[in-house]
Amino acid sequence: AEDEIVLFEREMKEFWTKFKSIYGTEQISQTLALRDSCKESIKALSEKWSKKLKEEDLMIDKIHEYNNELLQQKQRISENQERLAEIKSNLNQEEQEKKDLSDRIKELKEELMKKKEIIASENKAAKEKVERLCKSKELFEKRLGLEIRKIHNEQLPFIFRHIDHKDPDKPYMFTLSINEQGDYEVTSCTPPLDCIAEFQLKVRETNNFSAFVANIRKAFTALCYK
Repeated sequence: AEDEIVLFEREMKEFWTKFKSIYGTEQISQTLALRDSCKESIKALSEKWSKKLKEEDLMIDKIHEYNNELLQQKQRISENQERLAEIKSNLNQEEQEKKDLSDRIKELKEELMKKKEIIASENKAAKEKVERLCKSKELFEKRLGLEIRKIHNEQLPFIFRHIDHKDPDKPYMFTLSINEQGDYEVTSCTPPLDCIAEFQLKVRETNNFSAFVANIRKAFTALCYK
């Protein structure tokens, strides 16, 4: 390897000596000056392009950074839009629930008013029936030997006497009430009558209470003479 280097240096010296003898010192100086000028120009261009490349690299980095920032902003906008959509959906659901609740309250109020009207009507009808019973009390007592006692537990005991001639004071009785539907209902009968259910149904259909009481007294009388 050392021999090759020595040989190469010798060849270079010989080449340089021949080059000087052929072209001359002045031409060599011009060539060297031109070479140096080319080197400077190449160096200046290299530095210029190196600077431009660095600026472009910085620009590319900034573009990447800007793109990343845009992506992040787009992602944040998308997330905000999802939150807004969720909030809007919740608000719409709450509004619907409020509307449903308001409608339900309105329905309940209407149902309550209807029930109050029905109850008031039933109470009025029951009161009118009780009043008719009370007004008929004196008439029944005089003509039929009937005693109607005071109302107890919303029931009226009807006591007939003077039915059995052998025992005029023997009581024949039935107890009457007004049920939840506002109809007459016989809750007890002593002695029992097989036809009491028939009489009860008839008075509900005709609302002729005087005939109802008279029919029961006739049935007691018939029972007494069997």
